[in-house]
Amino acid sequence: MTNYKLLNEQLKSIIEGVESNISNLANASALIYNTLENINWAGFYLIDKDYLLLGPFQGKVACTKIKVGSGVCGTAIKNMRTLVVPNVHEFKGHIACDTDSNSEIVVPLIKDGKAYGVLDIDSPIFDRFKEEDREGLEAFRDILINSINLE
Repeated sequence: MTNYKLLNEQLKSIIEGVESNISNLANASALIYNTLENINWAGFYLIDKDYLLLGPFQGKVACTKIKVGSGVCGTAIKNMRTLVVPNVHEFKGHIACDTDSNSEIVVPLIKDGKAYGVLDIDSPIFDRFKEEDREGLEAFRDILINSINLE
């Protein structure tokens, strides 16, 4: 069981006083990747017009461009809500960047009603992500998004 309170306190400490979006996203992905158990990918896709482009991440080589509305990431950002997918193979339109991934959680990065991108985490374990993960990672997102400069 992940201690999200501790994880989120660590994030606050890491991003405090750092004005670089890329640096904060890179450290945030490393923090998640090295803290959460049973995951094989953690990172960000950033919005660019009608696409999500690969941002800082930890894990295997990833898809570089996802159309908004496509796959789990594109659907989460289009609907502007977190998606927890217990079995990615049953998700219509799933984009298999890593065939070892079996479950996924995608948390949209939204600030002042504007979409910035998504936090995407994959696991080789089916049904890996629970309500506790959704709540903890949405709190993580809220801390992180306040450090992001959208201009």
